[in-house]
Amino acid sequence: MKRLIVVTYLLLQGSLLFAQKEKRDIHKGNQLYQQQKYAEAEALYKKSVEKSKESVAGNFNLGDALYKQKKLDNAAQKFTEIAGSSKNKAVKAQAYHNLGNALLESKKLEESIEAYKKSLMNNPKDDETRYNLAYAQEKLKQQQQQQNKDKNNKDNKDKDNKDQKNDPDKNKDQNKDNKDNQDKKDQNKDQDEKDQKDQQPQPDKLSKEDAERMLEALNNEEKNTQDKLKNKKAKGGKGKIVKDW
Repeated sequence: MKRLIVVTYLLLQGSLLFAQKEKRDIHKGNQLYQQQKYAEAEALYKKSVEKSKESVAGNFNLGDALYKQKKLDNAAQKFTEIAGSSKNKAVKAQAYHNLGNALLESKKLEESIEAYKKSLMNNPKDDETRYNLAYAQEKLKQQQQQQNKDKNNKDNKDKDNKDQKNDPDKNKDQNKDNKDNQDKKDQNKDQDEKDQKDQQPQPDKLSKEDAERMLEALNNEEKNTQDKLKNKKAKGGKGKIVKDW
């Protein structure tokens, strides 16, 4: 009996020592967490959980460290385990709140909304959870509106393609209209070029003043020619030239 008591005592002492080591790991992990050394903190929290799998602090802080490192699936799994295993409403509420955050960060909006609702069921007075729930619901609404808009655009595009395929005459008429519009544009362009050309000075086209000058020059040239002929005729005779003295 005494032997049994001693053994029990030793086991009790060992359990206390084990708990102290677990708390020491959590304490060191918290220090590293505050320094934003989340990977090192995660390693220490894991050590504490290995020594005491039911440690609420160790599991909770491990989930937080995973979340900070964007290991969102692992964090969500950890918070799900805590919420499912704990009978404490405050712990369950906080676990579901953190689960909602991890799901929201993963763009799993509907799942995050369910998690926030479960958190509020365990702690209806948590304003932070209520705010996050409203935010997730608004994001889901925006996402659904965008999806509906994209779907309508796709349906309209598919309908247009189907109409063109089923009604080739309509497509032909559309092509004809496009061609007519292009021909009209080309005609307008040609007319504009012609108008611009007409407005420009034409080198082969004489002005009224130029024509009058040329006519005057021709008249002068003809007069000079006639005078030369007259002179030539007068000087052409072989008779005696009579001089006026």
